[in-house]
Amino acid sequence: MTKKSMNWKNKPFLLSPAGKDYLWGGNRLNDDFAKGIDMEPLAETWECSTHPDGPSVVASGGFKGMTLAEVLREHPEFLGTHPRTEGELPILIKFIDAKQDLSVQVHPDDAYARLHENGALGKTEMWYVLDAKKDARLIYGFHRDMDLKTLEKSLREGTVGKYLQRVQIKKDDVFYIEAGTVHAIGAGALIAEIQENSNLTYRMYDYDRVDKNGAKRPLQIEKALEVANLKGSAQPRQPMRVLRYRKGYATELLCRCRYFQVERLLVNTERCREMAQFRTGSNSFQVFLCTAGCGTLSGIRGRGIGFFRGDCIFVPANSVPFTIHGRAQMLVVGC
Repeated sequence: MTKKSMNWKNKPFLLSPAGKDYLWGGNRLNDDFAKGIDMEPLAETWECSTHPDGPSVVASGGFKGMTLAEVLREHPEFLGTHPRTEGELPILIKFIDAKQDLSVQVHPDDAYARLHENGALGKTEMWYVLDAKKDARLIYGFHRDMDLKTLEKSLREGTVGKYLQRVQIKKDDVFYIEAGTVHAIGAGALIAEIQENSNLTYRMYDYDRVDKNGAKRPLQIEKALEVANLKGSAQPRQPMRVLRYRKGYATELLCRCRYFQVERLLVNTERCREMAQFRTGSNSFQVFLCTAGCGTLSGIRGRGIGFFRGDCIFVPANSVPFTIHGRAQMLVVGC
């Protein structure tokens, strides 16, 4: 272990994301979150990622310039003691700007992915709606039970839309998308996504769109039919959320599943003498994703990390104590 690494052991650090220019994206991630990524469109930013398809890079502190994957290989203890794949970050966190509808798609579960995708993880995910146009919707399963023959025929003929359940969305909504659920984010939605560390998507229907080269994007209908849940889905209901207040901040649980836990953190220390105080335990790291406002994370030998809307901070397991001062809303993700 290098002296440089020892000096920054278990201290929070900022991350810089990887960008994706998928054809359905817009420009809000640059305009609203000042990402400064030279892509048009900018559909997604992978804020906390060790996935080789889009690794995030450390943007502050002694590990600055290293990928998050490199840091965690050097310091696997940063992940904590919670059971997980050896040395691997189990989650991936994104911002998604859907200017157009995303494809109708489905993700496999872990068992299918291990067997058919070279041991990869499946993909269960959660969406937190940061903003949504008045008529924005998402697709969440089917409004009645389906059978394989009917579904396959509708996909081939482009008529699957009549079977899909569409749900109107608004700012601050939460949706849990279990692996196997047929789904799609609709146009006009700005989303924070927390998911398993996977990039497996089986595209079922893509509205016959073509990319910048005039080619249709490939579909994976056969695999999609093998993993899709064909049962009709009830209209998803928003979870009961209870704010718990402490000096300078409040929290509410948004989602807890076997893969991750997500809380919303509301910090307001502008009129409070005591700053909001935090530290992680030995069980898990945490990721702080700022969705509104700004502030300063302090306690690192007097050095502070200034953060703004759109910034992402990785906090190793068993961290040094730190405080947050400012007025901000954040998603706090752990395992």
